[in-house]
Amino acid sequence: MPAARPSANKLLAACAKREKNMPKSIKIAVIQMNASPSSIEERLMRAENFVVQCVQNGAQLVVLPEVFNTGYEYSDKNYLQAETFDGLTTTWMKKIASYYHVHLAGSFLRREQDNIFNTMLLVSPSGHQWHYDKNYPWIWERAYFQKGTNTTVADTELGKIGFLICWDVAHPNLWQKYSGKVELIIVSSCPPKALDLALVFPNGERIMSKNAGSHVQRIKSTSDKTFGEYLRRQASYLGVPVAHATSTGTFTSLIPKPRLSLAVLSLIYPPLRKYRAQFNHAHMEAGYFNETYIAESSGAILQSVDPDTEGFAISEVTLSDSPLQPKGKQPPFGIPNFIYLFDTVANIILASEYKKKTQRYFSKQAHL
Repeated sequence: MPAARPSANKLLAACAKREKNMPKSIKIAVIQMNASPSSIEERLMRAENFVVQCVQNGAQLVVLPEVFNTGYEYSDKNYLQAETFDGLTTTWMKKIASYYHVHLAGSFLRREQDNIFNTMLLVSPSGHQWHYDKNYPWIWERAYFQKGTNTTVADTELGKIGFLICWDVAHPNLWQKYSGKVELIIVSSCPPKALDLALVFPNGERIMSKNAGSHVQRIKSTSDKTFGEYLRRQASYLGVPVAHATSTGTFTSLIPKPRLSLAVLSLIYPPLRKYRAQFNHAHMEAGYFNETYIAESSGAILQSVDPDTEGFAISEVTLSDSPLQPKGKQPPFGIPNFIYLFDTVANIILASEYKKKTQRYFSKQAHL
């Protein structure tokens, strides 16, 4: 007796299931912007010019760098430029995403009552939004914003997307939290080359970190891979593509709590001590890690932006039909433990600076 033929409903359900489980391709763009600070209005206008070019080239998802709306600097202006979710930057992102029918992501300093977070926001064309707060401020950044505590998975029409911001990528525990939950990781960064730093004193003398001895050079040889090879290795372990947007230009800034900060640096580089009378008036200069690229799940780079230039990279990537479970052991990151210890100590020291300054500026605003 011949087997019963499946009903039309069962056939439709089977087809729908196959279609749902088919790998999907999306077109992603990452933007590399100069990080020199300027007005929010000017930087949003510049960002829009890049977004338009990306959309014209077919981008469905565009990723902007960290603090793309203000630029990167250690300054008290950061307290006053922090915005709420109904501020200028979020309003602009929602307008751009809707008008150009694109998913748009980028990081900015966000104020929530009397706290500031470094928030990565993703906005869909329909206005749906997801956000993630940076978990690991890098050394001096802790003077300007609070640590986040959670990860975020955005269940979008493009796929399930996980978020990281800059120094977060160097913490394997965060990658592990996305294990088996995402089909794509997007990263928004603005990392100065801290180990190529120059300290500039009022008398005109410059102290270059490259002269700080063999110990620093050994650290630098591994840390230079942070936003390139090491980052892609973690994404490959998760089995997902990664889109990474960074900044370019020259980082120039004063130093938060300069006397204490430089006294601590003197422990690594003792010749610095002879400049202690000028510590309060020194500033620092460095380049940025120009690591703006889109990489497939194998870790191979599909497209990237040339170093020392503004521009964008765009590529089609294939996402898995559903989040994959990692295979094998999570690879080590490769950064010496000393760097993490130094960062932890700096965060503890600068948390008091953050509290003091936010109380000062926010109480002043309330009074006005």
